[in-house]
Amino acid sequence: QLQLVESGGGLVQPGGSLRLSCAASGFTLDSYVIGWFRQAPGKEREGVSCMSPSNGRPYYADSVKGRSTISRDNAKNMFYLQMNSLKPEDTAVYYCAASPRISTVQTMCVRQSLQYWGQGTQVTVSS
Repeated sequence: QLQLVESGGGLVQPGGSLRLSCAASGFTLDSYVIGWFRQAPGKEREGVSCMSPSNGRPYYADSVKGRSTISRDNAKNMFYLQMNSLKPEDTAVYYCAASPRISTVQTMCVRQSLQYWGQGTQVTVSS
């Protein structure tokens, strides 16, 4: 059974940092596009960051560019999203996703056209 499970969410103060983790089971990530998405209260889900299987240049949404880093550890079958300088507007449920590559990484991220999804983890940025 293919499964993705997020962890690492929580409450953090503005300006703080968090590292979200996504563990994959039932398949190996090394040949998959990976990505992080988020849905804030009252807003549509958006692509935050995605990376190709070859670890090429990642895509980042403008809202997180310069503050976030996506990475993967194929040996552990996991990937991560490091978020720094967090702002209240980063508050959202964060989802990890993975998929065979069907288009450019940016297109897949913006269109959210990844096949497998986790259940989400809440990130709240508040003082």
